Amino acid sequence: QVQLVVSGGGLVQTGGSLRLSCAASGRTNSNYVMGWFRQAPGKEREFVAASNLGGTATYYADSVKGRFTISRDNANNTMYLGMNSLKPEDTAVYDCALDPRGRWGSRTDPAIYWYWGQGTQVTVSS
Repeated sequence: QVQLVVSGGGLVQTGGSLRLSCAASGRTNSNYVMGWFRQAPGKEREFVAASNLGGTATYYADSVKGRFTISRDNANNTMYLGMNSLKPEDTAVYDCALDPRGRWGSRTDPAIYWYWGQGTQVTVSS
């Protein structure tokens, strides 16, 4: 069993930055895939980024590539999503998820993730 706790959301102006955290507790290993997703009101859940916990692989949606960065604190089983140059269209509830089977090939599919955090609101004002 794995628990994920998400933190770091908030209100920021266009062009600003935020860093989200996803702390995993329970049994994990470096092959687990952790994904970040977001959902804006009235829209479907959208893939944002993914990484394995070992940090050997990362992948970003085109909409955030070059602006968002995944980083890790392996000692504390925490993964971060650094978000720069934020835009109003980045406004959404952001959540992290973990796939214990390490199915990297399906990393953008929310259906493969077994564990989810509680989500955190990110609001970017224009």
